[in-house]
This record gives sequence, structure tokens and C-alpha cells, in this order.
Amino acid sequence: MTGNSQDAQPKPGRLPALLIDAATEAISTAGGHAGGVYLRSSTPGLLRLAVLCGLPGPLFRPWWQLHADSPFPVADAHRLGVQVVLPNATETMRRYPQFAAGLPFQFGSLYMPVVAGSEAYGVLTVLRPAVPDAAEVLPELDRLTRLAQDLGAALRNLDEEATPVAWNQEPLCVRPPPARPPLARIGRFVWSPETGLVTGDDGLHALLGVPPTEFTGAVEAFADAVSPSERDRILVALRDTAVGRPPTLPLSLRAADGELRLMDLWSPYGGIGWAPHATTAPTDVPSGAGPVRGIVLDPGLRATADAAADLLPDGVFCLDREGLVVYANPRAAQLLRRPRTELLGRALWDAVPWLGKPDIEDHLRGALLSPDPVYFHAERPAVSATEPVQQPSEGDWLALAVHPGPDRLTCTVRPASRVTDTAPADLAPGNGLTAPAPVYRPIVLAIALTEAVTARQVSAVVMRELLPAFGCRRLAIYLLQDRHLHLAWESGFPPGFLAPFDGVGLDARLPGVETLTTGRPLFFDSMKQLAAAYPGIQLDATEGARAFLPLIASGRSVGSCILGFDRSRSFSTEERTVLTALAGLIAHAMEKARRYETEAALARGLQQALLPRRLSAHPQVETAGRYLPGTQGMEVGGDWYDVVEAGDGLALVIGDVQGHGVQAAATMGQLRSAVRAFALGDRPPDEVMSGTNRLLIDLDPGLFASCCYVRLDPATGVALAARAGHPQPLLRRPDGRTHVLDLPGGVVLGVDPRARYPVTELRMEPGAILALYTDGLVEKPGGDIDDGISALRVALAKAGAPAVRPGGRALAGVADRLTAAARHAVDRPDDIALLLATRRIAG
Repeated sequence: MTGNSQDAQPKPGRLPALLIDAATEAISTAGGHAGGVYLRSSTPGLLRLAVLCGLPGPLFRPWWQLHADSPFPVADAHRLGVQVVLPNATETMRRYPQFAAGLPFQFGSLYMPVVAGSEAYGVLTVLRPAVPDAAEVLPELDRLTRLAQDLGAALRNLDEEATPVAWNQEPLCVRPPPARPPLARIGRFVWSPETGLVTGDDGLHALLGVPPTEFTGAVEAFADAVSPSERDRILVALRDTAVGRPPTLPLSLRAADGELRLMDLWSPYGGIGWAPHATTAPTDVPSGAGPVRGIVLDPGLRATADAAADLLPDGVFCLDREGLVVYANPRAAQLLRRPRTELLGRALWDAVPWLGKPDIEDHLRGALLSPDPVYFHAERPAVSATEPVQQPSEGDWLALAVHPGPDRLTCTVRPASRVTDTAPADLAPGNGLTAPAPVYRPIVLAIALTEAVTARQVSAVVMRELLPAFGCRRLAIYLLQDRHLHLAWESGFPPGFLAPFDGVGLDARLPGVETLTTGRPLFFDSMKQLAAAYPGIQLDATEGARAFLPLIASGRSVGSCILGFDRSRSFSTEERTVLTALAGLIAHAMEKARRYETEAALARGLQQALLPRRLSAHPQVETAGRYLPGTQGMEVGGDWYDVVEAGDGLALVIGDVQGHGVQAAATMGQLRSAVRAFALGDRPPDEVMSGTNRLLIDLDPGLFASCCYVRLDPATGVALAARAGHPQPLLRRPDGRTHVLDLPGGVVLGVDPRARYPVTELRMEPGAILALYTDGLVEKPGGDIDDGISALRVALAKAGAPAVRPGGRALAGVADRLTAAARHAVDRPDDIALLLATRRIAG
């Protein structure tokens, strides 16, 4: 990654413009209704959503950032550098169940890696209507590939200008290109703080009714033309945006004739419509600020709000794809208990806060992502004495229907008690299915936890999935052992703060202990409330809420989980219920991880017992072996190597039993014993292979194995080799020339009782190195094994000739260099075994 500073910001002006242009063009190219760009951040391994086009940012906050190793299509496209095509929901669920559980709607999606050379910058993504199979989007893929390549080249140019390409802030939320000629009118402009002048396009002049010849360009005159009554508000917004403090956008304004107008603003230092803080007007705009770009939008309400819609007996309102209310008839305003003036131009969840519940947000996500209507019920809160409502007696429940369109959502609303409620029968009142709870978050966490097998992996999943969903900043997980709580994971707390609480007994009066001993979750809205409940407790912050959750699995105490929030807040009944349920999932995963780690320790012990503690030695031969377990599953497998005395020579053996786990390790032990027995009897290599093959078939473990057996005469350097389906050995000559040997071989062991294994003679000069290895060292997911063997050959050639004088041990250094990359790799899908041998040079 280029740049490591957490404070690295995108290059002023150019980076946002590049990303916005790429996202909007991608949507048009792929026939999508939404899309965006993920970029790498200054945090290693973390991708951030830089641009979101065509969807309301707040509704998709859980997807604003993700880890590059998470099981999501964006992560795979970035990490592997491949395009990911998900034509429909069925394919999405098959390949990415965790992603599909979070967004269980009928849509397709495309993901194109944005790369330039060896630099991976991010991913260009498009959400589009579902199609039966991927073949139907092949033409769009070619164009998207070129678009992603062009974006990658442009980002590399920014990198070469010594500006880090990384995204460390919230996404820019922009409107998509319209699917058809819009009823709305739009004008674009640029304001230069240095000159104070505004320049606009033809659309702006037409919208404002001011010909270019009569437009002075003065910012004050521009503000007057947009909204005379809110001139000062526009000027303040422009100045604040120029210095990187944009107001909450878009601005909802009234033209001189009273019609609604919307204004979006963005600058090199800020986003579009996402800054949450209030604004105060600076006395001056600093030098170098801006320019500020923006649009003025007339939503075309005259065409939408016709007399017929206004007179309908049911409520009707329209949302654009940013979630803004662009039309509401009088009946909708009455039922939603908000004047039309407070609805228009505002996000629905801001204008009507009680519609901002998680289950309703999930329904709105469904309407935005899939073509089918969405029906649900919503409970209105009790009417306050000051609320401007004319008919508060119509009941507490409303039936809503949301009908998706290419550019807008049309919503109907009516009292749920009415007979004319024509939503589908399964949503009728009284059937128990109204307004289902938002279960998608527990489902996502549950799916992710199924893939975690160690306590550390469980903790990492909790941090990745749970914290963003609830806005947590701190996490601590304690596990119970010998009636004491021991810290297993922490994130976000000040360094060393949790150390005094590590190993506390169950008699300590601490919230993390009491939540476990009582089995009751504890919620504190503020640090003041926590301090009052536990006088004298050490606090890590001056403010913020805390949740202490018991980890109990099947009635057994596992530990406790602490969630920390940066700000004071209250916990709704729904949140408390969901967090408590999630704690149960975490507890079961931790209990499973404990059992796994115990079993894995036993398996590793078995494997270590089966591998040779030392290799048979000979004064004229030096050997070195290395074994690395895979990092998936139980980290034990069937790879082995051995050096055995065979008459007056040495037998060099390497093998690989199919699969992983205790069965593979046990089979490996049986084969190793058999090969040793044959070798100690100084049987020819072909007989060793044939005898071991018959033994494996008689054992019938349901597994097969590959093997390579070399009988070396140290005095002459003559070696006889037989191979059973194993990768070809390498031979490095004393002058550095390294070759892949071409040994004819037979099929793998355990398949054909009549298999034959031809013997090949070769000669090892003093100082030459013979390398035997298993496929885990040379085979990578998605790669060609021949490429891996070629890379190992080059590495052996560059490793240098060891000091093979009598008593020398330099061959161990060569083995370490050949396995260094694999040793430091986080992900090793397969076991690795390596055996090196060299004839010593007489001293």
C-alpha cells in the first residue's frame, strides 16, 4: 500500500471526481441502478467505500468498510485480482452466504478489481437487476473491465505525483444518472472562493431563468436567484464546504415562487451530503480553499403532484434513490403526522424518525435493490400534545407499500385497520407476520462464526461483524478458566488499560464478572451511570456507553464480552434483545473453539510423535528437513519426510497422504513405518513402492498417498529413485545450475494393487543438492503448479552452495530460505514438507 498515515487524505479535487465519474459511468454501462467504488485505506487490510451512487448512505452503513480477507465478493475481487460476477440472488447465496444473508434481496452484482501493474487500489462495483446466468452480462463485463483499467491507470498517476491514494473517511453519496429523461431540471455550477464568482452550465441558467448575458457571476446574485429567502444560508453552506466542513446535504430550499429546490455541494476537502455536524459561517475562506462544485435540482414536483394524486383517499409519497421525499400528498402528510413542508426535500428517516427502525430500513433496502413491491406495517408512536396532527384517533398501525421504479420509489400508506388494506395476505393484521424483527444481523454473524475455529478467529469475526453493526468502538472478550476470567481479545481500549482486569476471580465486584455470574446482560447509557453502579471502578473514557454481555453456551459459563461506545446513548429493548442473542452465538462459537483447540493440540502431538525427531546421519551426507502444517482445519495433515539407513547407503523419503486431520496423520504414520521397514531391509526402490502400495490398499483408509523414494550411495554418489505420483525432485549442481529431474513414475499409492514403479539412476556430485518436497510448497490456489516448481527451482539456484565440508551444517540455512515465505504466510491451505540432501566435500 502506498502511504501508512491514518490521516492520509485523497488528492484534493481530482480523486473524488475520478471516483464519482467511474461509478456513474459503470452504472450506465452495466444497466445498473446503483454502484460505487471501494478503495484501500491507510489501515492495512481495510477497504472503505469511497463513493456510493444511487443508494442512501445511512441505510447501507454496515457495508461502508470491510476487511480484505472477509468472505465477501468485494474482498475477493480486491485480494485475488479477479472479477466477481453474481448474476442473481441464488448464485450470491451459493458463493457468498454471509453477504447474501445481510442483503437477502433479488439483485445481481458485478465486481471489477481496480489495479495498475502490481498495485491493487480497490474495486468498482455495480448492483443491477437479476438475470438467469452470467452469460447475459458478458458484453457489459468487457466495458466494465476497460473502465476499471482506466480508473486504475488514473489512480497510479496520482500515486506517481506523491499523493497517497487511500480513503479514510465516509463515502461520498451521489445520485446516479437517470434511467430516462427526468421530469426534474438540473443545473451545475462551480464557485471559486478566490474570485468569488460562480460559473454555471446552460441547465443552471435555464433553471434560474437568468440568461448567461444577464448573469454577473457574483456569488450573492447566484444565491438570490436560487432562493431569495435563504440567500444567507446558501452563502454559509458554500463557505463551509470550501473549508472542508460541509453542512448536512442536500439543502432543501424554496424558490421565489415557493417551489422546492435541492442543492448538493462538494469540494476537494469534503463529501457530498454526508457530513453530520452543524455549521457556523467562517469570517473568511482561507487561501487555496475550493473550488466548490454543486448542482441545483428542481425535482419537477409540478409534474408529479398533480390534482389527482393530491385528492386520493390514501396517502401517497415518493422517494428518490437517495431516500429524499420529493412528493407527498395531503393524506400522506396527515398519516405520517408531518406537514408537507417538513417532508419535502428531507430524508424519510429524518423527516419521520419513527420510520427509522432497523426492520423498516431493511424493507427500504429491499425496495431499493430489487424490482418487487415491498409491503410492511409500522407502528406510530403516541401523539404528543404539541404535535400538529388533525386526526390522532385512527389507530397506531399503518400499512405501507413501496413500489420500486428506475429513479423513484412510490409509497402508499393507509391505516392498518382499514378493510381496503390490500397488501398480500401473509401481511394482514392478526397473522403474526407484521413488521418482522431485523434478524439479518444475527444470521450474518452466525454464518461468519461457522467458519471460525479458534478463539482468536471467533474474536476477529465478532470485531469485524458486530462492532460496525452497532457503532461500537471497543471490544473485549474474557474467557473463564479455573474460576478466573482471562483476557482473550481486546480492540480499541487504551494500551494497558485492561491489564489489571486480566485473571480476576469470580468474587470480584466488576460488571464483567457479575454479568457472567448472574447470567444477566448489563447496559450503561453513560460512564457516569457505570461509575455510580460500581464506585471506584477504573474508567477508560470520560463519556460513552457500555454493554456487558454474558457468554453462556448450553448452560455453561464461557466468559464475558464488553462492548464500548464513544458516546453516551440508550439501548432500546430491541437492541438489548439482539445483543443478548448475539452473545449466545459468540458463547457457542467460543465453546466450539475450545474443544477444537484441545483436539488440535492432541492431533499436533500425534503428528509430532510420528515425524522423525532426528534424521539418520552419515559422515559423507548432510540432510535437512522442514515441516509446516497448514493453517486451515486442524493444522495437521499427512505430509512426511524421513532419512533411513539402507545397508551401506541412505534412503531419502518424502510423502503426502491425501487430506488433513487425525485420519491423514494416522495413515501417514503407518506408511512411514512401512517405508522404514522396507528401507532398513535395503529393498530396491521399486519394491519399497510396491510393498507400501499394497499395504495402503489392505489398510483401506479411503485415502491415497504420493511418495518419492531415493536410495543414495554416499561413496559413489549414485542414487536410485522411484516415484509414485509425487512432484519431480530438483537437483542443484555445484556450479549453481538447477534442474527439474524427469523421473518416470507410477500412480499414487493406494489405487492400483498391480501398479509398477520404474527405477531411475542418477548421480550426485559432491556439493550438489537434491531437493524433495510436497505440493504445498509449490501449489497456490488459482495458480499453476508448474509455475510454483519453476519458482522453487530459481530459489534453490539463488540459495547459494552450502559449506559442505565435514561437520558443516549450512544446508539448514538453505532449507530455511526455501521455506521462509511459506513460514510467514498467514494462509497456508496445505501442509508443506521439504527434505534436502548433499554429499560432503572431503576435507
